[in-house]
Amino acid sequence: MILYGGILILAAAFAADLLTGSSGIPPSDVWKALAGGEVPEQTRLIVTDIRLCKTLTALLSGTAVSVSGLLMQTLFRNPLAGPYVLGISSGASLGAALCVLGISSSFIAGDSFIGNMGIAGAAWTGAAIILGIIMAAGRKIGDITVILILGMMLGAGIDAAVQILQYLSDEQSLKTYIVWTMGSLGNVSGLQLLILAAAVLAGLMLAAFSCKSLNLLPAGEEYAVSAGTDIGRTRTLVFISTVLLSGTATAFCGPLGFIGLAVPHIVRLVTGTADHRILVPGTALCGGIIMICCDMVTKLTAVPVNAVTSLIGIPVVIRVVIKYRKYA
Repeated sequence: MILYGGILILAAAFAADLLTGSSGIPPSDVWKALAGGEVPEQTRLIVTDIRLCKTLTALLSGTAVSVSGLLMQTLFRNPLAGPYVLGISSGASLGAALCVLGISSSFIAGDSFIGNMGIAGAAWTGAAIILGIIMAAGRKIGDITVILILGMMLGAGIDAAVQILQYLSDEQSLKTYIVWTMGSLGNVSGLQLLILAAAVLAGLMLAAFSCKSLNLLPAGEEYAVSAGTDIGRTRTLVFISTVLLSGTATAFCGPLGFIGLAVPHIVRLVTGTADHRILVPGTALCGGIIMICCDMVTKLTAVPVNAVTSLIGIPVVIRVVIKYRKYA
């Protein structure tokens, strides 16, 4: 019942976002443009090429980052784990930065498939390297606090490397990258949206296949193995899913802070369950809804989307820290 309610809320938020904008287009013209009716060409372009594309990007990126956060929290059995905190988003950012700042602009110029896949591939590689380091350290160290610190240190080191790239880059590339770091849902082209949608769909399917194993992991890997779980296979599925989800969203939309950390906790609070058969679709829905709402806020206030996601996520993180501090 909660999931059905979430679908209705998502549909309402999606429609509201399409109606929100600075152009002041009447709702009737918005629906006509979407349905192929007769409207001015400029209105059609604003609705279909700008608003619809941006709303779909918000839905996909919010879903991707949120589900990747849920997977990280379950895999590391840590309520504060997430792609942003563990440095995975920073790894994806470094890959994208190498494309934007370090590679010839002719390679990424325009809206070519090769250029867009180059950016996505670089982000996937960066995210995969950092996640691989964190997972290897997690198997050897075992202390979740040390793993979190390691992730933050890796993120800080990557930020330092990116700053060096910024210092050595030209003015136009630097401006492009600075705008990208603020988070943007409006600079995603139609081709990039297709790549994002394909990557998110693949990542969600892998997450769905892992639900049974994910339900057993919180009790410990030994218990999961005794219950018939293939830990290696589960880690691999989660690894690939997280890289696809977090890496692609970061590549095309910039680092979206705190959403991956906060949304899974919101869904657990609302649903009152730890069953990933409910948490995965619930987190996907909630992440999409929150990101679409963030998009509406950015349209009305003209502030970067990353600032809005941080304002939403930080109170949730503080609540989680206080809650688990009581049981420490």
